[in-house]
Amino acid sequence: MSDQNDKTIKKLENPAKTGASAPGGASVAGWKRLFARRWMFPALYMAAAALIVTILWLYPGTEKNRENPAQATPGVESESAAGTEAATGTTGEETEEAAPVTANGETLQWPVKNRDEMVIAMPYYDPSAPEEERAAAIVEQDNTFTPHMAVDLARPDQQPFEVLAALSGTVKVAKQDPVDGYVAEIEHPNGLVTVYKSLSELRVQEGEKVEQGDVIAIAGTSGETDDEGARLHFEIRRNGQLVNPASLIKDE
Repeated sequence: MSDQNDKTIKKLENPAKTGASAPGGASVAGWKRLFARRWMFPALYMAAAALIVTILWLYPGTEKNRENPAQATPGVESESAAGTEAATGTTGEETEEAAPVTANGETLQWPVKNRDEMVIAMPYYDPSAPEEERAAAIVEQDNTFTPHMAVDLARPDQQPFEVLAALSGTVKVAKQDPVDGYVAEIEHPNGLVTVYKSLSELRVQEGEKVEQGDVIAIAGTSGETDDEGARLHFEIRRNGQLVNPASLIKDE
């Protein structure tokens, strides 16, 4: 009788134990079934690879932003670049050197005998100048407005005057133009060319070599300046680019 009671108690205990361990067993069995699927390990591999690529992509960008914080924020310009543009008035374009130009031991000079006796009839257009000065350097012709890329010199009494070679060189152009009057161009070393327009008379010919200070022409009028008296339209080209004569000539 006692043996039968013991067996009955053991049978009652076994279901209780089985029921207690059932949740854990079901969890383990579920993971086993999940990992048994063929697509599980390839999926894990792809997820890990994507995570690694993302980390490698983000890390260099973080280092780059640390080196140059201005580039990390759209619309923010680095101080060095802003300072350069503010000082030169440009955005990466070639700038003029505000220093006297010399060639073959000569220093570039104004093409007149006495600069102090002359006035600037029209200045060179400087985009960084005040609005009033910029407006004074705009040429209007046939309802078209263009910047004046030269310096026009004149006498206060608007009378003709002698035009001198600003630097020694070779005359490359000596001609009459229906708009600019007589025109002369002199080629100098180091890619420098001086241009003289609005002339009433030429004293040189193409191919002729001139020395600095030689009289090459007489200032007069052109089709654009007939009502404004005699003046000299003086241009300087350096390596094909027009530059401000005042930035290359040292006033004595």
